[in-house]
Amino acid sequence: MDSVIEVQRQTHEEIERFERALYTLLSRNTPTHEARLQSEHHAAQVLDRISSRVVALNNLYEDKNAREQEINALSAPTSQQNDLEGFYSRLSKIREHHSKYPDSVAGGFELELASLLEEPSQDDEDYEDEDPISLLFSGEEAYGKYLDLYANHTAYNNLKNIGKRPGYLQYLDLLLDAQNGPLHRELSAEARFTKDYETYIKALQTYLVSFTKRTQPLGDVNLQQQEATAEFEELWEAGGLTEWKEENVNDKKQASSNGSINGGGIWCSACQKHYSKQTVYDAHLTSKKHIKASLKQAQGSANTASANPNGSSISAPSTSSNTSSLKTRLHESALYTHLVTSLLIPLVGTLNDTKSNVERRFSLTAREREQELLEQAKPKITSGSTAPNGKSGDDKEGEEEEEEEERIYNPLKLPLGWDGKPIPYWLYKLHGLGVEYRCEICSDFVYMGRKNFDRHFQESRHAFGMRALGLPNTKHFHEITKIEDALALAEKLKQEGKHEVYEQETMEELEDDEGNVYNKKTYEDLKKQGII
Repeated sequence: MDSVIEVQRQTHEEIERFERALYTLLSRNTPTHEARLQSEHHAAQVLDRISSRVVALNNLYEDKNAREQEINALSAPTSQQNDLEGFYSRLSKIREHHSKYPDSVAGGFELELASLLEEPSQDDEDYEDEDPISLLFSGEEAYGKYLDLYANHTAYNNLKNIGKRPGYLQYLDLLLDAQNGPLHRELSAEARFTKDYETYIKALQTYLVSFTKRTQPLGDVNLQQQEATAEFEELWEAGGLTEWKEENVNDKKQASSNGSINGGGIWCSACQKHYSKQTVYDAHLTSKKHIKASLKQAQGSANTASANPNGSSISAPSTSSNTSSLKTRLHESALYTHLVTSLLIPLVGTLNDTKSNVERRFSLTAREREQELLEQAKPKITSGSTAPNGKSGDDKEGEEEEEEEERIYNPLKLPLGWDGKPIPYWLYKLHGLGVEYRCEICSDFVYMGRKNFDRHFQESRHAFGMRALGLPNTKHFHEITKIEDALALAEKLKQEGKHEVYEQETMEELEDDEGNVYNKKTYEDLKKQGII
């Protein structure tokens, strides 16, 4: 077992390093939506690790007995013979651990921190395959830019007594209307008080919570939902939600409990279901589900009669059970409707973007939609098919094969040889291409390898730097890379009488019309005398 004090110290250090990593992540420049989302997800992972370590550290501080035992063990013992007993006991435990786990990786925390701070390059061809954040979203969500509500739209259209079935754009308008009041207040009480509506609204709330967590990892959705639940319970207890009162349907159910028609609807007490037409109600009486429910209801009534021999009413428990079930259903439906409304208000901007994207896609032709999907997914075009750019599938496959051949696997970043492929690693080490040589005269340019370093003294970059210093690029200055050393050497050569160093005009050579070569000073003297 590790020292409690050492574990506390190590935990403090990890928390501090995670806080620095969190600052680094949040201070990054995120120009794109994808980069911002990746940075926030990594920051959320860092916060989770900080939270877990804070909890563990708090437990260590609360365990005063273990800390006191550790301090006593560190104190000097009374007998000098047992000074190293604790040391050797821990040493044996360490050796036993490493013998039991010989493949354990050292520096696990460093690897964990590096993986969180790693910033993937979007220029990488395998970037999309290696990005775990992109796997959290469907293709319709487009990396969290839009909502994918097609399944919820289908479930909404399958509800009964909703009147006209809206299209997808009209359904998005209904969700956008949540900022002006409770969601789906356009529905009748018959539609909102059904089991199907409860299932639909729960599925919608689950999806919106998931989408919010994926697009806003730094936000606390659970806390927001708890606050919305507390607010709803206050309204429910105060009776402020008049549209969800059970009195709106109690009279109808009691009047139609025997199967009679009431206002165009029939209630089946055995199936606990409402039917809008007499023909549908009559047809369901012969179904297995109704017969089974009727038998179950009859058995429950018989049990109630045996438990009440004094002749008390046997319909009261059934009515009470139905009323309790209805009240629970109304409470659940109203609660989740309130939660969905609270979730939709912060997502108004995303809903508007989703609506705009759907309208844009509706305006595209079938060919344009297909081309857009091909550009997003980038699949391989089959043989004989026609690509969007007009090229056949065979030509496209040939181009893709050539591109694959041009892609060179070069993880070590080795220099390319005459054939365009990386040189062997042994040749790379032989020529010392991994050694850096820096030249201050060439504006601190770095040359890899001794051969490139020696050759650069005769190249234009170094010659330009020497001319900028007012010095000739002669063999005297070979191997000189610092400006201070070059100026000092030039002063020394000047003192020794080597005028070719500071008389740069004598180093230049000119050619006359007949092809004779003279230095600059001789050329100017001959020209003055009229010889040339």
